[in-house]
Amino acid sequence: MNAVLSLAQALIARPSNTPDDAGCLELIGARLSKLGFVLERIDSGGVSNLWARRGSATPLLCFAGHTDVVPTGPLNAWHSDPFQPEIRDGMLYGRGAADMKSSLAAFVVAIETFITQQPQHGGSIALLLTSDEEGDAVDGTVRVVEALQARGERISYCIVGEPTSVAHLGDTIKNGRRGSLSGRLVVKGIQGHVAYPQLAKNPVHLAAPALAELAQEKWDNGNEYFPPTTFQISNAHAGTGAGNVIPGSFEVLFNFRFATASTPQGLQERVHGILDRHGLEYDLHWNYSGKPYLTPRGKLVAALEQSIRASTGVDAQLSTTGGTSDGRFIADICDEVAEFGPLNATIHKVDECIAVADLAPLARCYQGVLERLLGAASKQ
Repeated sequence: MNAVLSLAQALIARPSNTPDDAGCLELIGARLSKLGFVLERIDSGGVSNLWARRGSATPLLCFAGHTDVVPTGPLNAWHSDPFQPEIRDGMLYGRGAADMKSSLAAFVVAIETFITQQPQHGGSIALLLTSDEEGDAVDGTVRVVEALQARGERISYCIVGEPTSVAHLGDTIKNGRRGSLSGRLVVKGIQGHVAYPQLAKNPVHLAAPALAELAQEKWDNGNEYFPPTTFQISNAHAGTGAGNVIPGSFEVLFNFRFATASTPQGLQERVHGILDRHGLEYDLHWNYSGKPYLTPRGKLVAALEQSIRASTGVDAQLSTTGGTSDGRFIADICDEVAEFGPLNATIHKVDECIAVADLAPLARCYQGVLERLLGAASKQ
């Protein structure tokens, strides 16, 4: 399993700042082609995308992830070059070490080991990789999904290698994600002098009761897998900068992180209803940037739980917390989607790292899923 460390180091050494792949897909593709994978590049808008598949039978188990990384921030804040992987005190340091080049390396080594042991395995294996997860995410995984949809190609199971673990490798599996719905609200008033309020209309004063109601509203109760939907104001601005001028407009940015218990349409209708009830004159522009998805307990979650327990001794918990992921796109063509990967404590931070001791068990977790879902299929 030193192969996981070697490949992770080789990937970290490629400065794949989003959306630049920096040759990561070529490196991975070369390993996959030797195993009989058919490689298909579905690049779009300067983004590098790879769909690699071995076999044509069902079920199809897909490993999904991204080669791109977020910017490093100030280089002088790092204790070593972020694109020169370094091992210190048992930790592998470098940008992308946890998010998510170690997962990619573990994918590849797990697949290589599984195919060596079971060359006539059942079903098919695929990888879906992009260089546009950390960026706008408009020319990455979504483009591959569209291409697969166009030819009627579906995925049975998909593991997204996002860093999900919290305190110990294997303690958390993401079996869904909340949706994201943002709004830009502009409440209209009449600008004027603060000494003559009767000649003006203060939009901040007018909007305050409605915003208070929105903040206190109970949008839903969540469900077995999701916490209740939340509403948060992220930015508010009014005024000219002068202390003696009543503003003419008031801009508010807000966001819903919503469970599958709500719909974007329903949330929008309720917001408009509250604003209208308060008699506000306003413009409201919506941005629906991420839909929720959910995979209840089934074959994939069970295989992951069993593999994690066998490889790490840890009992994984299911969670739907956190931001969005590319799992929301894949869910359109996949029956079961789950996310699992290394610890997320240092992702996007200076001195991002992963424990070297976690690399081999991570690959064994992925290999265990292959054995449980495709090894079993080969005996049927």
